[in-house]
Amino acid sequence: MSRWLPEDISTYGPDVDFLFYLIYYITGITLILVLACMLFFLIRYRHREGRRATYSHGNNTLEIIWTIVPALVFIMIGFMSKSVWGHIRGTLPETDIRVRVTAKQFNWTMQYPGLDGVLGTADDVIHSFFLPNVRLKQDAVPGRDIEVWFEVTKPGKYDIPCAELCGFGHGNMLGFLTVQDPESFKAWAAEKKAFPVAGGGA
Repeated sequence: MSRWLPEDISTYGPDVDFLFYLIYYITGITLILVLACMLFFLIRYRHREGRRATYSHGNNTLEIIWTIVPALVFIMIGFMSKSVWGHIRGTLPETDIRVRVTAKQFNWTMQYPGLDGVLGTADDVIHSFFLPNVRLKQDAVPGRDIEVWFEVTKPGKYDIPCAELCGFGHGNMLGFLTVQDPESFKAWAAEKKAFPVAGGGA
């Protein structure tokens, strides 16, 4: 379970959280080392009466090391992030159901396909769709259909906030993702005459 992040209910959430904590600890350790060095130099080279300042050109070896090491760390994180990002955004798995999410001023609308499986068109504005528990964030851009996907592992009710300050009605943008067990969802879909599905959904 995540120590500081919202509860993860997504199948790809652990990979996202691992990268988050990896970067967090690397930057945290780097911060501590830098602050420790600064404190050392402040004490070691503090002003002392009768002591003259001396010129130092520096150390080429150290400069090469602290240039190469961060570069290697960034490259490593880049390759690790590429595989996770490719899995989340570079693929679109087969799914039982699709939902159109549209941002309006100031609310979200969720549209399920009808029995024919077709989604209609809708007006839209710029917002940022965010499912913290799913580790999914996507800008809603007018005139563009942007396909994203997620697979959840736990039934429940989860927040859908707008992740950008969009105006005086920003506080009204909160919506909810309701994850049901397969049987409950089938019953709901039948009642709403939504697209029939083989499994569960939201």
